[in-house]
Amino acid sequence: MTNTKYDLEDRTRKFGSDVIVFAKQIPESLVTRSLISQLVRSATSVGSNYCEADDAESRKDFKHKIGICKKESRESKHWLKMIAIADPLQEDKVKQLYQEAKELNLIFNAIIHSTNRNIRH
Repeated sequence: MTNTKYDLEDRTRKFGSDVIVFAKQIPESLVTRSLISQLVRSATSVGSNYCEADDAESRKDFKHKIGICKKESRESKHWLKMIAIADPLQEDKVKQLYQEAKELNLIFNAIIHSTNRNIRH
């Protein structure tokens, strides 16, 4: 049986590393430089905050860290769209990464809702 937490930790790490590889391929310009920086920060933050959530000291701390994961994955979607506008040649790769950011965002949203239900019961 696979460990779900490990799978999500691995998935968030892969998302961050895929974004890093992608960012290195984007032609740098005055516009893309800032967008790349913002994207790399938000995308790599998803995994680091998930690791922190996995080691949370309380349910409240866990929920807070998962909330940050949710926000950072949503922010990654925003920066990916901005990069697609700044460099339309990146559209195919942006779509792939955007889909993963969207799925991660939905996963974290579900975790938050589940945590809220468990806290009430």
